[in-house]
This record gives sequence, C-alpha cells and structure tokens, in this order.
Amino acid sequence: MRARPVFVFTLVAVLAVLVVSVEAQEGFKITYDVDRSRPERARLTGRVVNERPEDVFEVSLTAEALDSRGKVLARGITYIDSRIARGDGRPFSMSVPTVAGTTNFRVVVSSFRAGFANQGP
Repeated sequence: MRARPVFVFTLVAVLAVLVVSVEAQEGFKITYDVDRSRPERARLTGRVVNERPEDVFEVSLTAEALDSRGKVLARGITYIDSRIARGDGRPFSMSVPTVAGTTNFRVVVSSFRAGFANQGP
C-alpha cells in the first residue's frame, strides 16, 4: 500500500523537472551548425546569447537527435559557462550520437540560474 504515495511523489518530481526544462529556454537565442561527417556522432557548433534582463549563471545546453516526428532518439549535454552577462553570448561545441532514423537536431538551454552580477556570496 505504500507504493502508491512513492509513485505519486516520483511522478510529481518528474513533471516538475520537465516544466523547469521547458521554462529554461526562454530568454536565450541559440544558433548552430551540424557536422554529420562522422557516421556515429554529429558535431553541433554554435553560439548561445543571453537575451534575458539579468545575468545567468551555471548555464548548460542539451542537444537532441530527433526523428521525422520530433521524437528524441539521443541526447548530448554540455556545460557552457559559470556566468553569461545579459546581452552577451558564448560559443559551444558538442557531440550527439546519431542513431538510425535521425533526421534533425534541436539545441536548448537545459539549465541555468538567473541573477545579477553584483550579488553577494
């Protein structure tokens, strides 16, 4: 009987993480190119720009290999920088496994912490 509360808690936690990931994308501009010259891994290189009204900290990106319907087939994650000032950008380069059926790629900011540069410790 105790399994049900654990299941509900786990489900709520997973949904909360998904909501945070979706919200994390707002306020960033991401441009990138895909190099598919290696059959097993694609190399994505580009730039992420902070268009938010405040500095962002601990920024990470997630790149996803997608099939023709938009289903995620593989992921690659990379840490970008400890701080990106508002209006500033950083280059990135990351690999994503390419599996059968990969037709497209998507790059999103998967995590960051918002704040201002003059914050105390």
